Amino acid sequence: MLKGRQILVTGGAGFIGSAVAHHLVSDLGASVLVVDKLTYAGHLASLAGLEGRASYRFVRADICDAPRIAALLAEHEPDAVMHLAAESHVDRSIDGPMDFIRTNVVGTCTLLQAALAHWRGLSPERARAFRFHHVSTDEVFGALGATGQFTETTPYDPRSPYSASKAASDHLVSAWGHTYGLPVVISNCSNNYGPRQFPEKLIPLNLIKGLAGEPMPVYGEGKNVRDWLFVEDHARALATILAQGRVGETYNVGGDAERRNIDVVTTLCAVLDELSPRAAGPHRDLITFVRDRPGHDFRYAIDFSKLESELGWRPAESFETGLRRTVQWYLDNRAWWEPLLKTTDAAARRGLAAVR
Repeated sequence: MLKGRQILVTGGAGFIGSAVAHHLVSDLGASVLVVDKLTYAGHLASLAGLEGRASYRFVRADICDAPRIAALLAEHEPDAVMHLAAESHVDRSIDGPMDFIRTNVVGTCTLLQAALAHWRGLSPERARAFRFHHVSTDEVFGALGATGQFTETTPYDPRSPYSASKAASDHLVSAWGHTYGLPVVISNCSNNYGPRQFPEKLIPLNLIKGLAGEPMPVYGEGKNVRDWLFVEDHARALATILAQGRVGETYNVGGDAERRNIDVVTTLCAVLDELSPRAAGPHRDLITFVRDRPGHDFRYAIDFSKLESELGWRPAESFETGLRRTVQWYLDNRAWWEPLLKTTDAAARRGLAAVR
């Protein structure tokens, strides 16, 4: 249903955004304009293989730059906007919250205004088909106890500057739908993992530390629980929501793979032992518990039954198969991640600014 449609993807050089761009162009035959500021987490190398294709174009731009965004919409006349541009690392939000407010709140508002003006100028037929898809996180719902899952009706209760900024952007998108009639849809996802993830997040950080024979850090006692979603499964879900989702609705996207952080890293060690054995002994010997993140949410878990029952999506990868694919990709693509360690200080510990 997306074949031939012109889709503007913000943040398309990032982790999830690049997976979406590859899926839209290579698998679904859509035409994609990627708009990305290319901050520390955005890399053109993540879009390798799309260059030169008539159905793909990249533009470096900041979503907070209202005249530039308006000009891009006027020039390319997209049938849909998929909004993935965001500052996304909780630890960085603790150290520097204003960057998150600027990009996630002000940037989203700027993009909404531009999209609204564009939508109002479309023909009635194109206006009915237009969608603004905002991609968000389960962290806006706060923390769970030992039981239960987040649903689309769970009250918002963000606990970090990052999740608060994403909650604000969710509310803005919903407001533009209710107030101005902009045809919006929102999705909230669980923790993503997979190829091309910036190496500050749990899985790629520990993967790369393990390959280097360095301590593999786990916050606190490693008992915090997340639901893990393979990024290519997420990309397929987002395309499904864009094509079939009901205007004004929210859809949760989960991986059906709850794991404690320590179990994630232990499983990662076992895969590394198999695919890249360490002469000095098993990788689990490198696991090191470090000071916990301030205000670390205990548990997230997603109920994606609405997405499954209404639109027929569910994850194709188990955590074990997805993790194995992830490790193999990092082993095969050192040229993608090794330069990042030198140019961005990706592996440095952050998020302790709140600790006194």
